[in-house]
Amino acid sequence: MSASPAMPPSLWADTAPSAPPRPALNGDQRTDVLVVGGGFTGTSAALALAERGIDTLLVEAHAIGWGASGRNGGQVIPGLKFDPEELIQRYGPKQGHRMADVSGRNADVVFDLIRQHRIDCEAVRKGWLQPAATQAGVERIESRARQWADRGVEIEWLDGTQCAQRLGTNEYLAAWRDPRAGSVNPLAYVRGLAQAAENAGARLFESSPVTALKRHADGWHAQIGDHGTVVADQVLLCTNGYTDRLQKNLARSLIAANSFQIATRPLTEAEGGAILPRGEVASDARKLLFYFRRDRTGRFLMGGRGPFHEPRGPVDFSHLHSWMTRLYPSLKDVAIEYYWGGRVALTQDSMPHVHQPAPGLTVALGYNGRGVGMGTHMGKLIGENLGSGALKRALPFPIGPIRPIPLHGLQRLYVSTVINYYRARDWLER
Repeated sequence: MSASPAMPPSLWADTAPSAPPRPALNGDQRTDVLVVGGGFTGTSAALALAERGIDTLLVEAHAIGWGASGRNGGQVIPGLKFDPEELIQRYGPKQGHRMADVSGRNADVVFDLIRQHRIDCEAVRKGWLQPAATQAGVERIESRARQWADRGVEIEWLDGTQCAQRLGTNEYLAAWRDPRAGSVNPLAYVRGLAQAAENAGARLFESSPVTALKRHADGWHAQIGDHGTVVADQVLLCTNGYTDRLQKNLARSLIAANSFQIATRPLTEAEGGAILPRGEVASDARKLLFYFRRDRTGRFLMGGRGPFHEPRGPVDFSHLHSWMTRLYPSLKDVAIEYYWGGRVALTQDSMPHVHQPAPGLTVALGYNGRGVGMGTHMGKLIGENLGSGALKRALPFPIGPIRPIPLHGLQRLYVSTVINYYRARDWLER
């Protein structure tokens, strides 16, 4: 048995309950469904498939949660980038309403799975605050809050004074609260999903990269490094921001941008008692947003977009420290104990993508920063319906062709251009 690679340094790697490494696949295997990728989508799909009594085998190139599923900020926020009315305008009333309804239940799915399978992952469901620092931002969040209120969500509107009390900073003009949201320790959560899938009968293997995937008369043949071959009737690819060249053009249909996070040492009551005192998570209404929360130990966590390259040291996180101390000057001299990052899979239309490029091959990815909730929900829907005619009806998103982003080879320039554009928009709105 080969050992799984270590989790890249992060807060979650130290605070998640330990998980013994699973074996690498060794020898040839046969299965009904092969799931590639041990993140939120893959593990929730494997769980749902196994609960249907379908023989399911999941392979992960590294360790469960090694990618962005174990290296994000742990915020569980329902919905998509686009609000319900914009979804209806873009995709028509029937599909737009369906997208809003399904994505609006993302957090419900996460917390229901946690309860059902008793996953120890620091789950807290105290809501999400979205504050705005400009008048234009206030108008945007007013519209968003109204649209979700119209759909039955018991939103809460906070004026400037209330916003300052709930956030512990005077930086913002107003905010709204979505009570459906919450937070988890994401590495502990994805490990819990994996254990639940195994308990249901799925077979999971780590350190088992798929290096080739071809369709033959007897099914799909997946070469697992030099360990063996898996033959499967169906294959589900769930590789998201760590997608490689396994499927033609798939990696070129995404921009794999980095999102970075920092975490302080545990704060004393004097240092942090006024910061998010009710336990909500927060992410602001900027185009280049920052997101932040407290954890169970009292640490302050902040995240946001990072450089395109993988983090090389604390200097790559300086923008997060600067914004943290702008919001909370009292934290200026508080030590940062953790720095980490993970890849966010950005799609050109900012929507999740589902593809079936060949019979028996399904792809699901592209959560644009909402992966904890949407990735889990997508995996569950696919796992509950894969192999049946109900799959297209169950999914809120169309099953479409893989479309590479034009000039994808210039993605570093593309990302930099978009970041500079959004930075300018944020500056002009001040």
